[in-house]
Amino acid sequence: MFTTKALRQAAQHAERTPSIRFIGKRTIPASIDHSPQPHPASPTHSLPPSFTSASSHTSFSAYRDHAQQFGPLRKTIKADAGVGGAAGSDLGPVAAPKGTFFDRNDLPARFHRQPLTAAEIEAIETGGAALYA
Repeated sequence: MFTTKALRQAAQHAERTPSIRFIGKRTIPASIDHSPQPHPASPTHSLPPSFTSASSHTSFSAYRDHAQQFGPLRKTIKADAGVGGAAGSDLGPVAAPKGTFFDRNDLPARFHRQPLTAAEIEAIETGGAALYA
């Protein structure tokens, strides 16, 4: 009972030496080149044209106006109405492009969810224990 207490006290007073040793003093480099560089494994060993030419966007909002958007974001935000100022029906019909579906039930019948049987429901509710009883 008292040996643990004695060992803890001895460990507190012992000199601890870390196993990892760093070489040299920790310093931040004086100059770091932050200019874009092509990746060493790049097949062309050059940057894309958008990196090399001067950017045509003067601000983030100018970039955002020309960036690819997912959905009709720019149509819904109006200066006088704010976000959500336009009704959803004003944005036009919402129809899935050909070959894509919004719900599994829109697919052919072979892809619909199969209904669960009573045995499967029992197995789920009992965690499988009913299968062995």
